[in-house]
Amino acid sequence: MLYMGRDKHENEELIRWGWPEDVWFHVHNLSSAHVYLRLRKGQTIDDIPTDVLVDAAQLCKANSIQGNKVNNLEVVYTMWENLKKTPDMEPGQVAYHDEKAVRKIRLEKRVNEIVNRLNKTKTEEEHPDFRGMREARDAADRQDQKRLQRENREKEKEAAKQRELEAELRSYASLHKTENMRTNYDAGNESDDFM
Repeated sequence: MLYMGRDKHENEELIRWGWPEDVWFHVHNLSSAHVYLRLRKGQTIDDIPTDVLVDAAQLCKANSIQGNKVNNLEVVYTMWENLKKTPDMEPGQVAYHDEKAVRKIRLEKRVNEIVNRLNKTKTEEEHPDFRGMREARDAADRQDQKRLQRENREKEKEAAKQRELEAELRSYASLHKTENMRTNYDAGNESDDFM
């Protein structure tokens, strides 16, 4: 799923309420739309297919007033968590926590077929609730974490019971209970005398 900010204010909302699974794209050193590629849980930036990278980069280029006119430009991309926003920055402006985590893809020219294909699948919301989506994602994530913790506690309880049972089987404690003990005394019967 690709998300794109229409203006600097919507870009600001995307920066603020991005997901840890989001990859941010922007035309390098020029003004452009912020494009976000939402990965599935467990995916990394290395798992993105080349054609999807090119699609997101072409979308950035097509939505840059200056970049759309320039050939042979770079689009930078990085994980959302690497974006750094300070209070003194303009709306839509970002920096990076780690410059080494920023990658680049070079586009020779605009490919209209890609942009047209993406535009055909585009849906627009007048006022998307990025905050609500992020809070719902975080709530679901917390529920998953709680479920995993419960499952781990149950597994640990079961393992502790199993260890206790195995320890009891290895010990002689059950043999030393008085109800399990027998005496050699046979109440006056001379059982030693066979014959």
